[in-house]
Amino acid sequence: MGIPVPSTAAGRDGLAALLERPERAVIALDFDGTLAEIVPDPDQARAHPAAVPALAAIAPLVGTVLVLTGRPAGVAVRYGGFADVPGLEHLVVLGHYGAERWDAASGALHTPEPHPGVAAARAELPDVLRATVAAQGASLEDKGRAIAVHTRRATDPQAAFDALRAPLHALAARHALIVEPGRLVLELRPPGMDKGVALAQFVRDVNAETVLYAGDDLGDLAAFGTVEQRRSNGQPGLLVCSGSAEVTELADRADLVVEGPRGVIDLLSALAGALR
Repeated sequence: MGIPVPSTAAGRDGLAALLERPERAVIALDFDGTLAEIVPDPDQARAHPAAVPALAAIAPLVGTVLVLTGRPAGVAVRYGGFADVPGLEHLVVLGHYGAERWDAASGALHTPEPHPGVAAARAELPDVLRATVAAQGASLEDKGRAIAVHTRRATDPQAAFDALRAPLHALAARHALIVEPGRLVLELRPPGMDKGVALAQFVRDVNAETVLYAGDDLGDLAAFGTVEQRRSNGQPGLLVCSGSAEVTELADRADLVVEGPRGVIDLLSALAGALR
């Protein structure tokens, strides 16, 4: 299978730079919707069966493979099946939008102290959901350092999502948190860190030249922004959207749109084949 051709000149330049100097490249990937299919119950999400083999094939050929997710890093490692996989020694997982880090080479997990506002919001959230009639069927996902409210299983998912925006923003403001919207999910988390900040810091630390970033949701827009900022400074990059009709903003800014996690995996496999 050949590598799909990016639709933009900047994307084609980014792809060329990755292929010419892979040792200076970071391949950064979201988890849910990018390596794993979106499912109604987030606790049931698992990496696509072909994801780990594709990652193990590409990881030894580039500088670093990075998984950047809003999930806790340890959860992403378990749900991804990333631990103790030959070939994944260069894999790093940044969880909670960069607040947590797991390194495959050592198996070490580094986590900060939780923000006190998360515990306070956690205690109030059940009452907020009960008071929002349209939110019937919405569910909570406790991420430890963040709390996500999912409306995908609500009676009317979009109506529940829309009805919860205002009360969740008010709750977040009371406890010095922010609300991160996504694909039928609203996440309350501490401010000051997002995927753009985390990606920028990581690529500086490893002195990367080229960055490929693949994502599927609104939270990935900040990472897209980091790659776009680097490109404005002459540093090549490639933006990939794991296609979703639910988030058109990402597809509009991407250099390459692929068909969900299977498309991302096919792209990684094609890159590995070319680099061999």
